[in-house]
Amino acid sequence: MKKLSILTVLSIFFLTIGCQTTPNQVSNKADYEKYLDKKDTTTLDFVSSEINFWQTKHDKAPNQMSYLSIIASNYSKKFDITANIDYLLLAEDVLVQYNQSLQYSKVNPLRSLARNYISQHRFKEALVLANKAKNIGEGMEETHKLLFDVQMELGNYTEAEKSLNTLNQKEFDYYIRAAKWNDHKGDLDTTIVLMKKATAEAEKYDNKELKIWCYTNLGDFNGHAGNIKDSYDNYLKALSLDANNNYALKGIAWIVFSHEKNAEESKRIINVISKRHDSPDFYLLKAEIAEFENNLKEKNANLDQYAAALQSNKYGAMYNKYNAILFADDTKKVNQALEIAKEEVSHRPTPVSYDLLAWSYYNAGEKEKALEIANQYVAGKSFEPQLNYHLAVIYKANNQLEKVMPIKKDLMNSLYELGPNYESKIKSL
Repeated sequence: MKKLSILTVLSIFFLTIGCQTTPNQVSNKADYEKYLDKKDTTTLDFVSSEINFWQTKHDKAPNQMSYLSIIASNYSKKFDITANIDYLLLAEDVLVQYNQSLQYSKVNPLRSLARNYISQHRFKEALVLANKAKNIGEGMEETHKLLFDVQMELGNYTEAEKSLNTLNQKEFDYYIRAAKWNDHKGDLDTTIVLMKKATAEAEKYDNKELKIWCYTNLGDFNGHAGNIKDSYDNYLKALSLDANNNYALKGIAWIVFSHEKNAEESKRIINVISKRHDSPDFYLLKAEIAEFENNLKEKNANLDQYAAALQSNKYGAMYNKYNAILFADDTKKVNQALEIAKEEVSHRPTPVSYDLLAWSYYNAGEKEKALEIANQYVAGKSFEPQLNYHLAVIYKANNQLEKVMPIKKDLMNSLYELGPNYESKIKSL
């Protein structure tokens, strides 16, 4: 047997070391690098050309109001691609014009405007339009889908379940809503089973947009369930169909940060996609990563950029949840947090909104008031890890330590979803 030279042995050794991955690593830069390098604007260019084409047709024939529906739909797509709030507001303007021309008498334009309001977190206005569509009585199944979506956002779970039960239980639109319903109940296993059924339907009909939507949602739900490899693989499936899918890339960035603790690589991914998707929450994610790195200067710089991005006031209530939590942690802004939380409870009295209120009162030094709200409106009504962390902190502050330990155990199992910055916080409970 021929002996290997010492140089060859050392070469093999260092090559092996260089290819090793950390025990937690599921990502591979080679899988997603090509999507970061992608500078394809084909979809955006097509959507822009569609808007120009149909707007020109409408300008020449203003009595053809149906053109407005197509224009609005493409503005909504442009918002999805770029996250530029102006496009969502332009879609609203066009849909209002369309509905006014019809005196709010047709169900399809009513539902389209309602969905625009949902995107803007104007849920009560969306419900008014959904009920108008219901009263007209046409296309009731589509209206019940809308009603389910709105009622879930408003925390009207009994009404949401009624609408869910009217749907055909062997169709895609039922599966995705039943998945959301079971996620709300904390049954993540059933949620994933239902999402897989929805995915099978999308694949059967080879609907590209629905497949992408399913893959990204499976990425999210599998992540919540701790199935990180499945989560990663589903994000890659979405990217294989849409190389510019920023949501999937953000999901991969979270895996790299929260699961693999590779802050530098996660930042690199976020920095690339935030340049082409102008969403303020990217600054919050970068601030979270900076906190993990103990870089207070960079964290504050990102929070300042986040605040600057919201200066236009065009976002309405869309970032109220983020703002309330940020302000609650700042003694100088805790009263602002309270005002936002009260507004959220007024707009959508869900466990999430009441959690914001309880957390704001706790940070304002009113721990008994926080406990009263948390016990009545939050405890046992949501399975979101962040809400349960707040609940545990409030229990501890009120010396109800027997209630803290069971929550603490669940929170440690939810550390991936919460992020690595929570580890020391949970351990200190």
